[in-house]
Amino acid sequence: MTLKDLADLAIEGRIVGLELLSLEGGIYLLRAQLDRGVRTLLDESGRTLQVRSTTHLRELLRDVPRLPCVLVQQVVHDEMCGQREEPIEPLRLPLFLDEPW
Repeated sequence: MTLKDLADLAIEGRIVGLELLSLEGGIYLLRAQLDRGVRTLLDESGRTLQVRSTTHLRELLRDVPRLPCVLVQQVVHDEMCGQREEPIEPLRLPLFLDEPW
């Protein structure tokens, strides 16, 4: 899904929300939640678009209708220590795209 596809689907009301995945190395990937699954944002050449920061994300989405967004980050401490027996869920924090900080 390109940025244009994302904007078109958002205008149609087909995007449920956005997930900004925080990966090791300061890389973020954007995923759109649709009613029928999740799609990753791609650049014009079809490769996964790497978002540099939340500021970069706000710039990318400035012409897209407002959508709920969460920052998703794996809880590395829990994975390293291995103390839990149940599945480890990622940390999910609301991200407000219309606020600069």
